[in-house]
Amino acid sequence: MERISCFKAYDIRGQVPRDLNEDLVYRLGRGFAALFSPGSVALGRDIRLSSPALALALSRGFQDSGVDVCDIGICGTEMVYFAVPHLALGGGIMITASHNPPEYNGIKLVREHSIPVSGDSGLRDLESLVAENAFPPPPERRGSHEQRDITEAFISHLLGFIDVTAIRPLKVVANGGNGCAGPLVERLADRLPVEMVRLHFTPDGSFPHGVPNPLLPENRLDTSRAVLSAGADLGVAWDGDYDRCFFFDEKGEFIEGYYIVGLLAKAMLMAHPGEKIIHDPRLTWNTVSIVKGAGGTPVLSKTGHAFIKERMRKENALYGGEMSAHHYFRDNFFCDSGMIPFLLVLSLLSKEGKPLSSLIHEMKEQYPVSGEINMTVENPGDALRLVESRFIGGIRDYTDGLSIEFDRWRFNVRPSNTEPLLRLNVETRGDRTLLAAKTTELLALLGKEDKTVQ
Repeated sequence: MERISCFKAYDIRGQVPRDLNEDLVYRLGRGFAALFSPGSVALGRDIRLSSPALALALSRGFQDSGVDVCDIGICGTEMVYFAVPHLALGGGIMITASHNPPEYNGIKLVREHSIPVSGDSGLRDLESLVAENAFPPPPERRGSHEQRDITEAFISHLLGFIDVTAIRPLKVVANGGNGCAGPLVERLADRLPVEMVRLHFTPDGSFPHGVPNPLLPENRLDTSRAVLSAGADLGVAWDGDYDRCFFFDEKGEFIEGYYIVGLLAKAMLMAHPGEKIIHDPRLTWNTVSIVKGAGGTPVLSKTGHAFIKERMRKENALYGGEMSAHHYFRDNFFCDSGMIPFLLVLSLLSKEGKPLSSLIHEMKEQYPVSGEINMTVENPGDALRLVESRFIGGIRDYTDGLSIEFDRWRFNVRPSNTEPLLRLNVETRGDRTLLAAKTTELLALLGKEDKTVQ
């Protein structure tokens, strides 16, 4: 079978219409129906300009296969994850390319109970069906199409993670990135005792203020400046489909997602001691230290939302976190959310009565990090072998790419599952000089210029 370029390791993503078009997504609907026999599905979409046409084609594919479509309209990915178990549906599909440029779009897929469909759990079989374009004959009954607003039920679900009455009157800069987050955060704000400073709340698929990807340093400036200008307690920025949120402290400084994982893991274990916490291999020492110190069990998993969710279910883990700002919760159907961490951090700030910078200060000092450095290399496999051959000794791990751990420092280098990039992360035990030196050494080995270590 010839591979379809837009099928990635754990979702579908590509340029429209070159890689992803209405014909392909129609066949995707037919294929999903043939493979999983869902009976009914939730269908959501982001605000990209290509999303409405793709949603119509996908709905036709399902309906022609006898599957009923519950169309929940423009939403974040996590609302699809919520809709499937909430409405007892057989599957869910979200049309989104998250933080990619405007000309991209994509699809995230789940089965019943929001069980993910990834390369290890059906996505490759689905790719084969779509490529072969050979589906069972259409049933006599054509599936229905129903539009449904589940926003109020979803908001009630989110607020169930905190005690709203315990939230103190904080000032929050909220950056919707012109994606899907703004309208939902607007409605959440009506239920919270916070003063909201709104940035880029209007959904706009042309992304007039840049693609909603707060991991890019240039995309952090608006939020950082607004925090300082407003004298806010914190800043929060979401990506396009708001399954990730990013935090800024009261000084306007961006907080690495790695430290938020530690913060949330500790908070979750305080309420539920002895549970398992899932983490990814890119940066580990801070998370492992905090989880063990709080009486929990850290569990390593391959990077990527589908892989983390599968491991969460297998371990019945309480919480899972990735340094890329994906946060997963058992009580959220083992799925990731960009809204629940926002609410939990509000709750933590209210409970602790301390500024956000002080809550993560010790973590940053004990385990400084390089920040993820992305680079384009001609042959990622050769690059990984070269790096491994140059660093003798140390504990090696191949869960995702290559991790090598020494007494005072460690690193992970891995090919991206969604982009043609090699990603490097370095951390040390409290030694910023060593961090800078080893980061420079690795970049030189890979033929790249030095980058400023955060």
